Amino acid sequence: MNTICRNVSVRLRYLTVFTTNSILRRGSSKKMTVEIDKEELKKRLTPLQWHVTQEKGTERPFSGCYNKFYEKGTYTCIICEQELFSSDTKYDSGCGWPAFNEVLDQGRVKLTKDTSHVGGNLLLLIANPDMVRTEVTCSKCGAHLGHVFNDGPKPTRKRFCINSASINFHAAGEEKKTTP
Repeated sequence: MNTICRNVSVRLRYLTVFTTNSILRRGSSKKMTVEIDKEELKKRLTPLQWHVTQEKGTERPFSGCYNKFYEKGTYTCIICEQELFSSDTKYDSGCGWPAFNEVLDQGRVKLTKDTSHVGGNLLLLIANPDMVRTEVTCSKCGAHLGHVFNDGPKPTRKRFCINSASINFHAAGEEKKTTP
């Protein structure tokens, strides 16, 4: 019995430090490189695009337009048009969302620990530490894109699980806009 109590105590202590550090990191995060006019953005985006990118929402699995889409080209952030993923790294993971095993450049996304999946239920998190996810946001404008998991194909073992509502596709050879 003492061993169980000691393990729970250690996990709670870790969780308290982890949660406190996450909150501190969020409060002191770097300023994004693009200022976004939220009113203009709300007019430009569909309700789903707004929900996903600005409210950290998730589209229904298997409903996004890029889930089973395999043309050659580049995927960009729907907000700021920063290039994020190449079609060369896209694969069918079966998860219901577009999946990529690599980003064009690591500096183009920001990765943050995400415990929102368990809400405030600390016991659920202690019992299931694998429920801590890693959120993927655009490093230029801060738009929520999706999550990254470590269950993808070799060599990276990464699965960037990205909402179709958060990205645009530009076919190979197509000229991209320079401003959103």
